[in-house]
Amino acid sequence: MKRSTTQILAKLRELMLRAQVGDSCGISAYIVPSDDAHQSEYQCQHDERRSFVSGFDGSAGTAVITTETALLWTDGRYYQQAEKQLDSNWVLMRDGLSATPSIGAWLAKNLPKGSFVGVDPRLLSFRVWKPIETELSSAECQLVPIEGNLIDEVWGEDQPPQTSNKIITLKLEHSGVTIAKKWDVVRQQLKEKNADALVVSALDEIAWFLNLRGSDIDFNPVFFSYLIVTNDELLLCVDSGKLPTDFVQHQKENNVQINVLPYASIGVEISKIVSTKESKIWIAPTSSYYLTALIPKSRRIQEVTPICVLKAIKNDVEIAGFINSHIRDGVALCQYFAWLEDQVKKGAEVDEMSGADKLESFRSTKDKYMGLSFTTISASGPNGSVIHYHPKKETNRKINDKEIYLCDSGAQYLDGTTDVTRTLHFGEPTEFQKEAYTRVLKGQLSFGSTVFPAKVKGQVLDTLARKALWDVGLDYGHGTGHGVGHFLNVHEGPMGVGIRLMPDDPGLQANMFISNEPGFYQDGEFGIRVEDIVQIVPGQVAHNFSNRGALTFKTITMCPKQTKMIKKELLSDAEVKLLNSYHQQVWDTLSPILSREGDEFTLSWLKKEVQPI
Repeated sequence: MKRSTTQILAKLRELMLRAQVGDSCGISAYIVPSDDAHQSEYQCQHDERRSFVSGFDGSAGTAVITTETALLWTDGRYYQQAEKQLDSNWVLMRDGLSATPSIGAWLAKNLPKGSFVGVDPRLLSFRVWKPIETELSSAECQLVPIEGNLIDEVWGEDQPPQTSNKIITLKLEHSGVTIAKKWDVVRQQLKEKNADALVVSALDEIAWFLNLRGSDIDFNPVFFSYLIVTNDELLLCVDSGKLPTDFVQHQKENNVQINVLPYASIGVEISKIVSTKESKIWIAPTSSYYLTALIPKSRRIQEVTPICVLKAIKNDVEIAGFINSHIRDGVALCQYFAWLEDQVKKGAEVDEMSGADKLESFRSTKDKYMGLSFTTISASGPNGSVIHYHPKKETNRKINDKEIYLCDSGAQYLDGTTDVTRTLHFGEPTEFQKEAYTRVLKGQLSFGSTVFPAKVKGQVLDTLARKALWDVGLDYGHGTGHGVGHFLNVHEGPMGVGIRLMPDDPGLQANMFISNEPGFYQDGEFGIRVEDIVQIVPGQVAHNFSNRGALTFKTITMCPKQTKMIKKELLSDAEVKLLNSYHQQVWDTLSPILSREGDEFTLSWLKKEVQPI
């Protein structure tokens, strides 16, 4: 589980001593973010620098290396994983706890005055850069950009190359709206802001806007590129060798012309616009410090991009695709859980890895299947308490009738992206496990049925999913809901539901799709999570929030929730009715498909699982 980082840190510290900062030489600390140059949540292997230097491979975390200490900040999803993966060189900083200082505060307190703290400016967003810079300045220290990535120098020839896979076009039957129509909306917003150009670095925003998809990052249908949108030009900075063979036809079908430039030319192109135009330039605060610094402060509009918000509100074709892909995905899930329960009852050897492979094999038979949307979290017993666990040979456990099994999985289809979690016990759960499961389910039912004012921030709703757990002093260390892309990233902003404020949340709006996923984790014993994808739809209430508009959620995930784990006396009559109604919907939706396919085995399992309680 742990690999030695001693030599890597020694080499890095040698480079830190030689790093040039203006006329000075040497930095006292080096920050290694998780990000790539596009601030992506997940990275291709070439960009997994924080994982390389620390040994911790969770999707979120920041490493800080000083001349004497190495520290890793990560959130509650990854505390257990980090403890298992960090060697003795590292100190785990539990981000999110009140006692844990921020990176900037820790550095300001522990470095001598006059210290330089270095970072690759392409890998740190402006939003993250500024508070660290401010905290360091208060201690008479400086955050400085370091040209050339020091981790890359240490990694050397062993560093995997950056991926550059072929791009595919997404036809209008799946995208629903032409590039030209999307451009018209962006032009209008540029005009309202008195802006000449919009600089886009987020890969999912570029893929969505251009009706293109890629595979440069595992599970994420995106491709390395930058986009500049002006009133009269679309400039795409990308390796031209990866463009699809039907790219010319794609532009005709979408009524646009896209000017293709080299990927590495983005800095030059921004500088050209700065020097030739006089109005403002729009760039998201989540874009890199490097790109942002190319634009004079007085000319920046630093707000969430219009593309980010447009992408989150699905069009009619995307909505239909989401619903249909979740039905096909539900069939695959039922086939897997029916098969798995049968195998466990027979005493057959099934482990976390072989189970995940079997689930993938069921999904791969479905129409429009393109791959998984993330590594399947197939977790038995204590592994389920590691929130973002994924099985490896050294951690692989048998799935059995003595432990809780948590399965969080999803797929990419041409018409939608899925993400669903179910928690099952194939034997007899303990009373505490049943209580914890029921309280998680209560939160999920409460959240999924709530009515709320249009454009309320997602953070406002978070407590609804936690209250049943909070009533007895239980909680979970992750958010309650994240946006989901349309054949795009499984985690999508700018909205979300959690304890922390989402700074770019425009408020929840009709036809956004988010997850509903409360959980509970007993360290070293078990994990429970129940997750559906829900569509935001108009709500029916007596009053209309003073004409602000009422919204609610419609569950589109189609897979039963195990009722043997429920302590019915903890559910209200309304909650029982909600669960039974959902299970009837699952039966009405999936049973005709299973019957048509002649899958009597899965149909029999489904009938058992959806019986009213």
